[in-house]
Amino acid sequence: MSTMIDTGAAALHATKAMEAARHGDVPLDTRALRNALGSYPTGVAIVTTRLPGGRPVGLTINSFASLSLEPPLVLWSLVKRSPSLEAFAGCAHFSINVLAAGQADLARSFASSAVPDKFAHVAAHDSPEGVPLMPGSLASFVCASEQVLDGGDHTLFIGRVLRYHTGEGEPAVFHRGQFTLLQTAC
Repeated sequence: MSTMIDTGAAALHATKAMEAARHGDVPLDTRALRNALGSYPTGVAIVTTRLPGGRPVGLTINSFASLSLEPPLVLWSLVKRSPSLEAFAGCAHFSINVLAAGQADLARSFASSAVPDKFAHVAAHDSPEGVPLMPGSLASFVCASEQVLDGGDHTLFIGRVLRYHTGEGEPAVFHRGQFTLLQTAC
């Protein structure tokens, strides 16, 4: 009887260990965590602002979220090593442009540090606040900077939506390191 209990306890322990490993109860590995987070599909947006001298600044993000309707607040984040961090941390206004499915090349261009002038081939137009808006976006939100907060290796930006515009089409979607398309639900 004692052997059966020990065998049963060992089997239960082994089963729990396998289940724990399957559910992520293993030592944290940054790359593996990044891959796991990539399982969550996100929309893709370009956030823009202008430097005091007038030069436009923009980059691709997938960290955009609605934060509040009353007051109308949105949230996005930027890695602290970004060369654009200072521009956004000091700006009075920024825009978030939610990209359409056909704008993956635009997203790649604004995500690349190898592209010196991201606005060179874009017919962006300015909002009344002077921030560039991307043509063909599904939605654009012009925001007043409300708060800049620490978020680990990222900086969090909270903006108050001053105005917005919506368009038609399907969204650009990013999942597991690549662009993908939404499928119509059955």
